[in-house]
Amino acid sequence: MSDDIEEMGPVDYLVVEFPGNRMTGEGFPLLVDLVDRGIIRILDLVFVRKDSDGSVSALELKEFGDELDLTVFEGASSGLLGQDDLDEAGTALEPGSSAGILVYENLWAAPFARAMRRSGAQLVTSGRIPVQALLASLDAVEATGPDGPIAD
Repeated sequence: MSDDIEEMGPVDYLVVEFPGNRMTGEGFPLLVDLVDRGIIRILDLVFVRKDSDGSVSALELKEFGDELDLTVFEGASSGLLGQDDLDEAGTALEPGSSAGILVYENLWAAPFARAMRRSGAQLVTSGRIPVQALLASLDAVEATGPDGPIAD
C-alpha cells in the first residue's frame, strides 16, 4: 500500500448541493470526460438527501429514475466515505436538498507530487480560493488600476 501512496496524486473532495433536489445531470458528462482524459480518478461518488427534519440519507442511483442515467458511476466507491462523513456533509445542506459528494484523485498532478515526495518535500497546507472572491478582487483591481483609483 505504501508504494501506491507514493504514486498517487493529491486527493480532494467536494460537496455539490442541489437545492430543492433539482439535479439536471448537465455536469455528469463533463465529469466523465475528466475521467476519460486521465485528469482525475473518481474514488468515491455518493449522493445524499437532507430531509426537512434534518436527517441525512444516502441515495441509490436508481432513485433518480429514468430522467438521469447515472449507471456509469455505479461502483465508484473506495470505502473512504462512511455515515459520519455523509452526516458531516449534510450539515452544509439546506433541508429539502440533495448533494453529490465526490472524492477524486488529481491524476494530472501525480507526476509533480511524486517528484516532490522523492525530493523530501511535504505538503503543509492547501486551500481553494472561491471564484466569487477572485472575481471581486479582479473587479477591484480593474476599478482602481495598478496605481490607485482611476479618475474619470
